[in-house]
Parts: sequence; C-alpha cells; structure tokens
Amino acid sequence: MTTSDLALVAALIFGWGVFSARLERADLTAPILFVAAGLLLTHGPLAPLGISPSPASVRALAEGTLVLVLFTDASRVDLQTLRADWKLYARLLGLGLPLTIGLGIVLALVLFPGMDIWLALLVGAALAPTDAALGARMIVNPKVPARLRRLINVESGLNDGIATQFVTIALAGAASAEHIATHGALTAVTELAVGLLIGVAVGATGGFLQRFTRGRGWAAAEFAGPAVLALAACAYASSVALHGNGFIAAFVGGLAFGATARPGGERIVPFVEDVGGLVSLLTWLAFGAVAAAPAFANLDWQIALYAVLSLTVVRMLPVAMALAGSGLGRTVAAFVGWFGPRGLASVVFGLLALETLDQSDARPAVTIIGITVMLSVVVHGASADPLAKRYGPRLAAATTTAAPAMQEMPVRQLAHRPAVGRRTSE
Repeated sequence: MTTSDLALVAALIFGWGVFSARLERADLTAPILFVAAGLLLTHGPLAPLGISPSPASVRALAEGTLVLVLFTDASRVDLQTLRADWKLYARLLGLGLPLTIGLGIVLALVLFPGMDIWLALLVGAALAPTDAALGARMIVNPKVPARLRRLINVESGLNDGIATQFVTIALAGAASAEHIATHGALTAVTELAVGLLIGVAVGATGGFLQRFTRGRGWAAAEFAGPAVLALAACAYASSVALHGNGFIAAFVGGLAFGATARPGGERIVPFVEDVGGLVSLLTWLAFGAVAAAPAFANLDWQIALYAVLSLTVVRMLPVAMALAGSGLGRTVAAFVGWFGPRGLASVVFGLLALETLDQSDARPAVTIIGITVMLSVVVHGASADPLAKRYGPRLAAATTTAAPAMQEMPVRQLAHRPAVGRRTSE
C-alpha cells in the first residue's frame, strides 16, 4: 500500500467515525459502506489509484479480526447467566448447525449439478456460521430481551470453530481424496478439544495474573489494553501451533479471561474492542476490493437463488427444528433464525479456499460464498433495527412465558460500541 492509498483509507475510516451515528440511523452500516468502498476503489472511478490487496493479505486480516472480536465479545459474557441457557445453545449448535450444513450441501448439489460433494460441503459449511455484528443494531436494542440477544451472540461465537472442521475436511477432499483420512472425525474432535483446553488455560491464566498484578499496583494502567490484545493473539496462536482450533481457543479464552479478571477486567476490554473495530473496517474494505467484482461477474440465477435460500430456508428451518419444544414459540424461533447473518467467518473460509485450491476449482464455491455474504451484509444490516423495534415487545412476552431458563434476570447493561466488529456482547 502506497502512502496515497493509506491516506485515502484513513480518510474513509475517519469519515465513518464522524458520521457513523447519522449513517446508522439510515440503516447504512459499516460493512455495507466499506464493502461498497472497496468495490469502488478497485473497479470504479478510483481504480486508477491502484489499490489491490492480495487474497492472502485479506485472509490474514480477516482471521485477525475474527480472533479479536471473538475474544472480546466472549469476555463480556457472564458465565452464570450463560449456564442458565445451556440447553438452548446445545440445541442450536448440536442440532441446528449440522442441519444447516446438511441442507446447504443438498441445495448446492441440486442447484449446481456439476459440483462435487466436497465443494458442496465447503459451501454448506462456510455459510453455516453466523455473524451477529451484521445485526448489531438489533443486538444493542433494549426492546429485544437481553437473554435472546445473548443467545444469538454466543451461538455466533461458537459455531465458527465447529464449522472450521467441516471446511477443513471439504478442502482436503477437494484437493486430494487421498488426504481425507488425515482430516477425519477424530482429528476434528481432537482439534476442538485442544482449542478448548488452550483457550481455558491461556484465558484463565491471563485473567488471574491481570487481576493479581492490578490489585498490587504492579501493572501500568496504560499498557493493560495492549496486554489483553496480546493475550487474545496468544490463545489463537498457541492453539494453532498445537494443531488445535484457534477460533474456539479465542472465544473460550475470552470467556475464561472475563470470568477470572473480574471485577475490573471490563475496563480493559474496550481497548481491544476498538482495535477489533478498526481492523473490521479494513477487512470489509479489503473484501469489497478482492471479492465483490469477481463474484458479481460470475453471478447467475442459481447463485442468486442459493444466496436467498441460504439466508432464509437453510438457516431458519434448522433453527425452528432445533428450538421446537423449547417453549419459546414460533416468533422467537423465526427471529433467531432470521438473525443468522453471514460475515467474517464465511469470508475467511472463502479466502482459504482460494489459497488451497486451484482457481478454477475454487471459483464457483467462492462466488456463492461471496454473493451470499454481500446479500447478508445488506439485508441483515438494513433490517436489524426495524425488526427489533417491531417485534421486540412480542419477543419479550414470548420469553417471559417460556421456560424459566429463558426468562429475564438482572444482567449487565449492553456495552454499546460502533457496529463495525463482528458482534456486540453483554
């Protein structure tokens, strides 16, 4: 990136910062605007400026962003209230997520008869994880019950790591059938377990040390934020180095840090959130620059139909089945099903496919992923606030009459931050 490129990108970020509240009131979210900006900078009147990030650099940026927002959002979750709804999380992750992947595979095979099973698995798995930040206006809306917002948020924090295993298997199968044995079910379970253990160890140790040294005045207040930033990176990198799931480690590490660093740990997290918000803007800008134009160039009616169905039937039907019998009712199930936007995790998986597979093999799957993400950026960003205002009172009534685990209890007020990160937590 040249100095002129840097100046232009910095000006875009500053412009968002000073006009963000006004733009969000018009349902123009950061992902919408920065994806559009990335497209215009590379394929519009500003293309002669020569901004052209590589897919590898975009992937690294997206992975770093995902790690930061997973860690910080998890660190704000109260484990006591989380335990109250564990059955709902188990329903969504244990039943809803596999059903979503399976339905996505079937739809891909039906709409794209020439696609092999491994690319269909790649598409289904890459578009299964959700990104609550694309509906951040709903996540911070007090009209929506706090515990329902938490349900959507925590689900989106955990499903990334689970979907990673399916994506890994799909990429191995698409690259070479002989390598499938090295990415089987046992390996996937092992990676999840390693990520879980590393996340707990790093997060809990870091939280304890931070609390211990802060209480004795050993830690400089101005460096506490960067220390937590390094801890998030440590959880991810340590897990990957030991062949574990780095995204699970980041999220679980944030949970463990938040539980052991309190009280007082919450004051440190905003620094990492701000950094995560900044790199999120850069990620969406780079995604628009790298993926938007190729995706639109290869767009046809099958891809458009897949994107629409992926955001509706493929997500909402499994969620309805997973929540059946929970006592929450159809309105809550439909609301949770709709707010399953596709975002940073899907971007990472698509870029990973571009690096792992031949361009000709990866392009159809990456096009489907890219179009679905861009559609999600627009429709979920634009619908978050209106739907929250319209259905918030009905959702509150439904959760009040539901099982006790879903009823309201005192929780910390949602920390409102700009809707540029992946999700906003309590």
